[in-house]
Amino acid sequence: MTGADPVAGHVLVAHQPAYLPWPGYFARLLDVDRFLLLDHVQYSAGSWQQRNYVLGRDGERRLLTVPIRRPHHQPISDVLIDDDRWRERHWRIISDGYRQAPFWPQWEPRLAAVYGRPWERLAALNEALLRLLLDGFGISVDLVRSSALRPTGRRTDMLIDLCRLTGTRMLRVGTGATGYLDVDSLARADVGIEIATYTHPPYDQGRPHFSPDLSALDLLLHRGPDARNVLAIGAANSPWTSTIPTEDSHATL
Repeated sequence: MTGADPVAGHVLVAHQPAYLPWPGYFARLLDVDRFLLLDHVQYSAGSWQQRNYVLGRDGERRLLTVPIRRPHHQPISDVLIDDDRWRERHWRIISDGYRQAPFWPQWEPRLAAVYGRPWERLAALNEALLRLLLDGFGISVDLVRSSALRPTGRRTDMLIDLCRLTGTRMLRVGTGATGYLDVDSLARADVGIEIATYTHPPYDQGRPHFSPDLSALDLLLHRGPDARNVLAIGAANSPWTSTIPTEDSHATL
């Protein structure tokens, strides 16, 4: 983990640490050098922070969920994983589903290392998997935890403070943020807004029909070094307008 030196003009991308995120999570990072993990915000039970879809051995989608201890009303950084039996199940589904994928031999050892050790905190597990996927996509970014910066405020005010703390004048968010962003406050703070969207380009999954909305792990294991190009084809960033669509089920910020 490296610090965030204020560098004016950089684009700030901030998102909750998710479990095996979908490709759009990474597509917005292709041209930035810093990614801020929002681990100080409240955990959202049943969200993408603890679950995602992969393909099973039969080609059907399988939902992988990391069990979480109560209480749920706490910062993501404090969320504890409940028992250890989930690791065996997740590893079995992933290895059975992707053993025949072209790039499984390359990534199996690192994946096995993640699932072969116990994890206490959800944020640490998610960060380990994020780093693996970032490496796989050839995305070189500094990961910065928001809990280390201690921003003030909520929602728009928090994002403005994060921009101040990181010396950023441009904020890139997903479509989920359009429902609460205070554009006037951002304008007064001299912070511009970009909306990142992602459209799944179909790729060969070794099956007759393409299954979208899976973890980005599926893309990496099937396309390997070419996965970054797939991300680039599906990615788009545009200035915020009231006409930006908001139907993206993966988007939270």
